[in-house]
Amino acid sequence: MAVRRRLRFEVLIVLGLSLGQSGVYAVVNLLEKLSRGPLDGQVTTLNPPLDESPYFDLTYQLLNIFFALMPVALVLYLLAEPGRSPFRRIGFTFSRPGRDLLLGLGLAAVIGVGTLGVYAAGRALGVTTAVVPAALDSYWWTIPVLVLSAIRHGVVEEVIIVGYLFTRLRQLGWSAPAIIVTSALIRGSYHLYQGIGPGIGNFLMGLLFGAVYWKTRRVMPLVAAHAILDTAGFVGFALFGPAIGIGD
Repeated sequence: MAVRRRLRFEVLIVLGLSLGQSGVYAVVNLLEKLSRGPLDGQVTTLNPPLDESPYFDLTYQLLNIFFALMPVALVLYLLAEPGRSPFRRIGFTFSRPGRDLLLGLGLAAVIGVGTLGVYAAGRALGVTTAVVPAALDSYWWTIPVLVLSAIRHGVVEEVIIVGYLFTRLRQLGWSAPAIIVTSALIRGSYHLYQGIGPGIGNFLMGLLFGAVYWKTRRVMPLVAAHAILDTAGFVGFALFGPAIGIGD
């Protein structure tokens, strides 16, 4: 009982320091946006500039990415056991690069099409804000920073909300459906700041990713898929969005 109690508190603390905290803020942010009027008339900006000076902006962007990875370091440390690598424990390794990349590309294709559909439906129904994936000014470092940001999102979300959470909830005796749904609900919650549509879309993404992880026990394909999706969104918008009037 003492071990199970410790694990419960550990999970709550990890979530409180990372994506669970983001979920709470996202819910409050959604309520605040609803209080201001219809969601379809509002804009959510991802990857905004952090300073007017290009060099300080770069510094802040890199610091933001670096410190966002600290919860990942924490959960890997917590999952470490004598003689057992936390990286191998959740499949966060490069031992199967070809298969992981192919699975990641397949997942990215499925989720990408689904995301566009859910976003379009959400905009049509008025329950999703206009999302601007990247608002950085055009500097020599803009594209590399956006790629790093995409990788950061993939690593943080998949390692914590899938690899770590699945491991701990299994140790606590949870069933596969309960773990997958709980993980997906948390994933959906911290995207609600973009509107109800993205919350639903990411919940469905969480169900698919959770089912894949339960079968493969590897988080790397999910990290690859997530990073590919975000890279396409962030970099694609930065390169072509303004030119074709997206986000105006």
